[in-house]
Parts: sequence; structure tokens; C-alpha cells
Amino acid sequence: MDMDEYQPKKADDILAALTRQDLDPFSVAELDARIETLQLEIARTLKRRDYAVNHKASAEALFKK
Repeated sequence: MDMDEYQPKKADDILAALTRQDLDPFSVAELDARIETLQLEIARTLKRRDYAVNHKASAEALFKK
């Protein structure tokens, strides 16, 4: 897969804005809070992806019978 697939498609995309944000003004505590929030979002995204993969596999298994 091409890494460009994961890049935001629109200029106003929240992920694009997040990756362009200057981190220099943040304190250590603010950076830690940001990291925690991003880790929670990654976990949520992975859970949704896993659900989608399992759902697709279940559907494929159902229709193969």
C-alpha cells in the first residue's frame, strides 16, 4: 500500500491540521495529554478496523456455504 492513501484527502481535514500543528508551544504535561488522547484514538480506530475485518470474514464465510 502507498502511504499517500493514509494522507488526508481535503485541505480542511482534521488529521492534516493535526499533523501540521506546531508542538513547540506545548508544555510536557500538554504533550503527555495529547499523546494519551492520540493513543486512545488509535485504540478506537484499531477496534473499529478489527470489527470491520471480522465482519467481512463472517459475511464471506456465510455466503461460501
